[in-house]
Amino acid sequence: MVIIGAGPTGIGAALRLQELGHRDFLLIDAKTRPGGLAASHVDARGFTWDIGGHVHFSHYAEYHRLMNLALGGAWLERRRDAWIRFDGRYIPYPFQHNIHRLSRDDRDRAIRDLEQARARPRRTSPRTFRDWCLATFGRTIADLFMLPYNRKVWGCPPEMLSADWIAERVSVPTVAALKEQIRTGADSRTWGPNHTFRYPLRGGTGAIWTSLAARVPAARRLFGTRIVGVDLRHRTVQAASGPAIPYDVLISTAPLDELARMARGLPTAVKNAATDLRHSACHVLGVGLRGPMPRELRSKSWIYYPSPASPYHRVTILSNYSPYNTPPGARLWSLMAEVTDTRPTPIPAAALRRAVVPAMRRDGLIPPGAEIVSCWHRREEYAYPTPFLGRDEVLETLRTGFEGHGVYPRGRFGAWLYEVSNQDHSCMQGIEVVNRLAGLGHEETILSAGAARRRTHGARRGRSVRRASS
Repeated sequence: MVIIGAGPTGIGAALRLQELGHRDFLLIDAKTRPGGLAASHVDARGFTWDIGGHVHFSHYAEYHRLMNLALGGAWLERRRDAWIRFDGRYIPYPFQHNIHRLSRDDRDRAIRDLEQARARPRRTSPRTFRDWCLATFGRTIADLFMLPYNRKVWGCPPEMLSADWIAERVSVPTVAALKEQIRTGADSRTWGPNHTFRYPLRGGTGAIWTSLAARVPAARRLFGTRIVGVDLRHRTVQAASGPAIPYDVLISTAPLDELARMARGLPTAVKNAATDLRHSACHVLGVGLRGPMPRELRSKSWIYYPSPASPYHRVTILSNYSPYNTPPGARLWSLMAEVTDTRPTPIPAAALRRAVVPAMRRDGLIPPGAEIVSCWHRREEYAYPTPFLGRDEVLETLRTGFEGHGVYPRGRFGAWLYEVSNQDHSCMQGIEVVNRLAGLGHEETILSAGAARRRTHGARRGRSVRRASS
């Protein structure tokens, strides 16, 4: 068996093969160290950066076992303190649960529109994310936050997004609960399983996957090796240099469109389907600072920015996750911005810094007198797999086409299912596909994406929709 990609999915698959007593496998990655999008990096000044804001929470017992195996007791327990910066004020996350924090006019319009939306008969399920937002929340909440934020994070119009992925990701409050909050002024800040989370004491999120990958014998790891071709007829993978590597079964976490492009022997209709896949890139800009941290940031985990006036869609106060995310020294702290990029020509790093740093000053994130001691940048071409209209039909064509040749695309960009693409989902995809191949069970994580779609279209309007742990 060959596994392409040593991120959470590939490592999960490799460890499960070992547990089942299989020794004839090879874990390959183009990079020289493991982790994929869950890797961490230490810059020249000693600041630790993740590739985006990663936290750890899960309902999978097996995933918890692996996390404890990876780091033992070297975890920090954190309580989520997430906010939305809106109209010059901070609104607790989730926005739609805390409209009592809006101006009186916005709040009253939001309640009125929400009541009208709930009273309106829904004869068919909304097809697009835009239509779902309007039908579920009404015009005001949709226009103030849901539509502009999602336009920003996905890098495409909400009417181009399917509504199929929503059930496990977006919470729907009741009108009665919102009216009670308006009466009492109480915040609602504990929705979702990540209202408490764990984070590694040292080494960032990447420390987990470095530790777990080290449990795979060196003879079964081949890092720093880029795969450039897959011959489906002869069942071999071709590296950029060296002989072809044979396989009986291939688990691939490579982006599905890239896998289709380099696959020889894939039927034309299947290969063509991959051209319909959509994704967004993301820039991560880490800013290391010296000086006093603004008081309003001292307990915050991350902040969402729906306004186009701010180039980033989220800023994480990464030094609040662990004191070891900064180098030794007094009054050092760090901010990490994420900027979606769907342009044909990537935004240059220098231009990004010229946009982000002044915006951080305007948004009150970098106070006067704070010294910037580090500025780290990384762009990931494959950051978010877009849940575009018609996605599921495209994925069905690709999955069945590849599996007919003994190739199993899994993981964040292998399965291309955003709703089950967090680290725990991805790791479990690797474990579960091995279990399936060994005749030991079903792939519950992949199947749960379909269940989420059924809940989106079948749930009664006005009923709270719970998000799956991830």
